[in-house]
Amino acid sequence: MTNFNTNPSPRGNHARPAELIADSVPTFDIDSSVAASVAETVPGAQSKRSRTFLTGFAGAAMACMLALGINGAVINPATAEAANEPAPMSQVALTPQNGETLAEAVAAKCLPSVVFVETYADAGGQLQAMGTGSGVVMTQDGYLITNNHVVDGGQAFKVTIEGNTYDAELVGADPSSDVAVLKAKDANGLTPMEIGNSDDLTVGQWVMTLGAPFGLEQSVATGIVSATSRSQIMDASTSAQAGGSGEVTIYPNMIQTDAAINPGNSGGAMVDSDGKLIGINTLITSYSGNYSGVGFAIPANYAVNLAQQIIAGETPTHAQLGVSLSTVNDQMAGSYNLPAESGAYVASVAQGSGAEAAGLAEGDIITALNGEKVEGASDLMLAVRGEKPGDTVTLTVNRNGQEQEIQVTLGDDAASQKAAAEAKKQLEQSMPEQGDGYGYGQDGGNGYGYGDPYGQDGRGLNLDDLFGQR
Repeated sequence: MTNFNTNPSPRGNHARPAELIADSVPTFDIDSSVAASVAETVPGAQSKRSRTFLTGFAGAAMACMLALGINGAVINPATAEAANEPAPMSQVALTPQNGETLAEAVAAKCLPSVVFVETYADAGGQLQAMGTGSGVVMTQDGYLITNNHVVDGGQAFKVTIEGNTYDAELVGADPSSDVAVLKAKDANGLTPMEIGNSDDLTVGQWVMTLGAPFGLEQSVATGIVSATSRSQIMDASTSAQAGGSGEVTIYPNMIQTDAAINPGNSGGAMVDSDGKLIGINTLITSYSGNYSGVGFAIPANYAVNLAQQIIAGETPTHAQLGVSLSTVNDQMAGSYNLPAESGAYVASVAQGSGAEAAGLAEGDIITALNGEKVEGASDLMLAVRGEKPGDTVTLTVNRNGQEQEIQVTLGDDAASQKAAAEAKKQLEQSMPEQGDGYGYGQDGGNGYGYGDPYGQDGRGLNLDDLFGQR
């Protein structure tokens, strides 16, 4: 699990007002873009307006800022056979022609699939600009993938693709994964981006990022894959303070790059040397809130799978173990005479879950998943989220001082998501001004099968409280 050198305690919001927020200290950011004036746009009509947008979720005092870069997207295979199907993976390599550089060839292929996204609020019947970002064309008839934080809170959307501006509607979103799908109204004949394989990346390989940094549409930058499998959890309180969904957001196995990702790049494309989509630009780590050489993209295999579920009218589901967890450290181990000094303590096991079927029990301490060390609840949450429902994983479990390996077939969180949504609705109806804003009930699980918002806003249940109840 990656530290990112942060101890986030941010205050930022989803889309900044029409000026750059400057902090005298490094911050934890989720960035959006700010819009200037907004003119009515007829669907399908070309827009010539110049745009100057800044973006950024500003955080409070911290070691550095983890920002969500909102950006335009690129997906460019004209090989999609059906208008409502994303372009399939292709084995055809991109070969520069007539002396053009690799960057020129990739940009020419991908830019037609990059989307500029504008998000608006309804202010008394008039549209008020909230922010901007980027997106990627998935289908010929206008389905687009972007980040949830680009569209969160918006009531109206406009998208610009190849110079043409369309009204758009929000098809659906998965706030917990920061993925959303828009549909450009009356669009047809668009160029879907070719989908690559984000599971087959090599550190050091060439990549390009595409989007609208600071509202500068159709921008590209090049770099390399700096690292893979960078994971991060944004807890519920951080998300709420940042003006986001107010839910725990899980970013498993992100792609790290030194290719420029700036405010306005969120939702945009990261592509490989064949011009195939391998990631959705999402986060940056920075002291200033802008590019500092460390950016992150959600792997395309993960993001596109969720987007396809949304397009199909389904609620996106995620792998679920079916336990409530707490983090074990050496201090807690000494205080409660636990047999392991690190790991994820199983506080309870859900009935009917894969964990119960495999024989996991309360009091077990999970120390590894598929051979990868688990040092706490967050590590296990991220590892499970990186798997798919139905996958079988091997857990290393310390039970009463004896280690054993237990194979668990992961379930999905469809039922717990439904229960959480119903609990949230009931809470809002009974306490409309005091709802928790996280989308979870107090006792109804968190939608991932780990117990009430993982406990502690995504950091796991507290062992002091847990043992104090017994």
